[in-house]
Amino acid sequence: MQAKLLGAVGALLATAFLAGPAAAAEKTKIDFWFGNSGDIAKRVQEQCDRFNQSQADYEVVCTSQGSYDASLQNTIAAFRAGKQPTIAQVSDAGTLDIMLSGAYYPANKLMADMGYTVDWNDYFSGIAGYYATSKGEMYSFPFNSSTALLYWNKDAFAKIGKDHAPATWKEAGEDFKALKDAGYACPLAFDISSNEVWQYVEQFEAVNGEPIATKKNGFEGLDAELVFNKNPLLVSYIKDLKSWYDNKLAVIKNKAVGQTFVEAFAAGDCQVILTSVGDHGNIGRTAKQGMNWGVAMLPTYGDATRHSSYVGGASLWVLKGHSDAEYKAAAAFFNFIAKPEEALTWSTVTGYIPVRNSGFEYLKKQGFYDKAPYAGRELAIQSLTASPAGDAAAKGIRLGGLLQVRTEIANGLQAIFVNNADVQASLDSAAERGNQLLRRFQQTYKNVQLP
Repeated sequence: MQAKLLGAVGALLATAFLAGPAAAAEKTKIDFWFGNSGDIAKRVQEQCDRFNQSQADYEVVCTSQGSYDASLQNTIAAFRAGKQPTIAQVSDAGTLDIMLSGAYYPANKLMADMGYTVDWNDYFSGIAGYYATSKGEMYSFPFNSSTALLYWNKDAFAKIGKDHAPATWKEAGEDFKALKDAGYACPLAFDISSNEVWQYVEQFEAVNGEPIATKKNGFEGLDAELVFNKNPLLVSYIKDLKSWYDNKLAVIKNKAVGQTFVEAFAAGDCQVILTSVGDHGNIGRTAKQGMNWGVAMLPTYGDATRHSSYVGGASLWVLKGHSDAEYKAAAAFFNFIAKPEEALTWSTVTGYIPVRNSGFEYLKKQGFYDKAPYAGRELAIQSLTASPAGDAAAKGIRLGGLLQVRTEIANGLQAIFVNNADVQASLDSAAERGNQLLRRFQQTYKNVQLP
């Protein structure tokens, strides 16, 4: 480890060590690769800095890989080359891929081996259930956890006589038309990239209690098949969305047109968006001066009973191939970020939710949710826990190659919105292509049991 740290000035340091009085012990350095970019990347770096300044034994070197996909792919490539980081952030969609790789040091074992006692039951069930094995074992640390919410411009809604966000998509459609009639050019801003499949397909299925795939969304076997295209609620919803788009009640906003949907909402140019609670902090910092806005849980469709939304974000995995000293550093970092005080700081600057009940209770005692700009973020917790206890579907989605599956669903949506393709046929085609990916993943792990 010392040779790795000395670098080009090694000879000078060695000489000083031999010639002078006893030198201070070197810190154990570890690498932490993460996928966040932009404002969130700055907040991750700040957290790393806080840890480094909190003690004198360890130093975590945090490096953004630019995106979740890049973080996963770069980590895989580095592991094959024997140059893997100690800690890697893997998005919710990549959980099964790394879980079956065997390339990690299970988080529950790591903490026990390094002398830390962790109350794993302290994690919110909707978060723990997503990342845990069938036996409830936590192989990774939930880190930046989120879910999708509806963001709405209260000032614009006041002009159409509304003081609340739409609770159903039927009500939302009526609101969009009223906003358009009131002179607003962009009632709803949205996008159809693979990143937005999470809000517009997966979370829609979640809150309406419908499966994305068989085998309880893949939790019960690698032979799961996509069935989202067979849900009449989703098909009708996509048809509604296309109708709103055709009638200019919904507008596609992304970097290609010069403004993302989050930027469009913060600027007051568009009045409703669906996005992660993780964007709450950024919107609060960048919102047009004086703009009065809020968040609400995602609307349900028709007469559907509300179910829990899915957890999004990512968790932290410790990789094999490192020294005990490096693993002690990783465990110390995990222990630091789990502190309630750190949960408060993290939630304050990002919008991500506490992953533990103790953190949530600490925030409530501090009055965190009682005032702007943080009021409303507690709705993410309510959304994640809306289902009755024991609802298996509330765990989320555990499919291999989910990032690629999302791309195929996005391709289907693009065919609908860009090429005016038939909604049902496009969703059927997307499901077929996605199932081909699942079968290839299943073949790769033939005879492997899900943990």
